Amino acid sequence: MASSSSTTTVTDLISTVHHDIIESHILTRLDGATLASVSCASSYLHHLASNEILWSKICRSTWPSCSGGSRSFFSDAYSMVETAGLVSDLDRPFPELISAVDLHYKGKLIFSRVVKTETTTAWFKSSPLRIDMVDTKDTVATPIKRRRRTEDTCRDLEKDLTLSWIVIDPIGKRAANLSSHRPVSVQRNWISGEVEAQFATVVDTVECVITVVTCGEEEMHVREVSLKVEKMEGTHLNGRDSLVILRSVMEGKRVNGRRREVESKRRHEEFMEKKREMKEKKMRVESVFDILTVAFGILGFVSFVVFCLWRTSI
Repeated sequence: MASSSSTTTVTDLISTVHHDIIESHILTRLDGATLASVSCASSYLHHLASNEILWSKICRSTWPSCSGGSRSFFSDAYSMVETAGLVSDLDRPFPELISAVDLHYKGKLIFSRVVKTETTTAWFKSSPLRIDMVDTKDTVATPIKRRRRTEDTCRDLEKDLTLSWIVIDPIGKRAANLSSHRPVSVQRNWISGEVEAQFATVVDTVECVITVVTCGEEEMHVREVSLKVEKMEGTHLNGRDSLVILRSVMEGKRVNGRRREVESKRRHEEFMEKKREMKEKKMRVESVFDILTVAFGILGFVSFVVFCLWRTSI
């Protein structure tokens, strides 16, 4: 009773503040997640926090690649997918997939781009999905300094590099953020010497993998920012099948995005462990098959020799 009374008192006090003050000097200072929480406090605050101009500014500041957005867009892009949804209207036209990508280092924007991918071509449907944000001939300059030890460089990137990759269905007006926000793994490619950071979202038995490749001896450059959809068996899905996965992500059950980093890394590690187990099982089966093949070959050869000796002795 006391708690209910104090809540009512606070609500009454807030309602006495002029709405212009709340809208202009209070709500504009909040981030999207806090604003969403505030809107649940009372019907009065819910009304004030439903201003789409306010949400458009928040979306633009959170994801600079997006020219604007609504409250529903923020909800889609901020939340994290818990389970994939069932896509009931597979025949619905899906002419293009929009990717809005923002890459930050220590909170400062170093790369932002929007790419539209046509999804109706035969090449897209049959080829393994790969969406590139950086042209193969270009690199993006960054303020990232390469440390003398590779381990230190990887540690810096794992701590300070953040990425958002929002896929948007312009027809269905749904969106989803496929990034884990911070890398799930950072390692050096021992062939090229480049440092690769991977961001990921696991959906059932597939993983949406975003790879950021950095190069350079002193000041590092971003050479690649790409998206692929990988099965647990190690193969990559083609465009048609990847589109079904992405749509199921957009239609799936969502949870609060505050634990995105921890939960994404946990799911990634579980996915990689199952992938290793599947690979080991496949190798054992192939090993048994090889042994049986050799055994039958030897048995056949011995049988042939015995048959020849038997014919000779007659």
